Amino acid sequence: MKNQMLFNNQELRQNSQNNYSLNIMVFALFFLFGSITSLNDVLIPKLKEVFQLSYMEAMLVQSAFFFAYFVASIPASRLIYKFGYVRSAIIGLFVMAIGCLAFIPATKIHMFAAFLSALFILAVGVTIIQVVTNPLLTQLGKA
Repeated sequence: MKNQMLFNNQELRQNSQNNYSLNIMVFALFFLFGSITSLNDVLIPKLKEVFQLSYMEAMLVQSAFFFAYFVASIPASRLIYKFGYVRSAIIGLFVMAIGCLAFIPATKIHMFAAFLSALFILAVGVTIIQVVTNPLLTQLGKA
């Protein structure tokens, strides 16, 4: 498996057109997960109002989101080792999509815990993408 990953890394360095496309993809992913992370600050007052939460309860939004980094970082590195960078990024995007779709039933049942669960799933996807993009961008080098 390590040889396959090394082979993929050598391919990344050799193909400059591929590097340019991957750089664009990585920058788009940085923009995507940065935007989603910053939306927590917008979400907190809305959830606080809708569910009549205390300040401590409202901060569970941040806790649920950033707890995903603690839980999912090492498993995300295992994904990269097993599937490679691009496939792992696709898995991360898929997990993010599941997290976004999980907000739909959370609105139907109107439970704060459901919102936190959906946010946690979304944050796991963001974590996977962050673990993928940082070393990938380093390996791509100059655009």
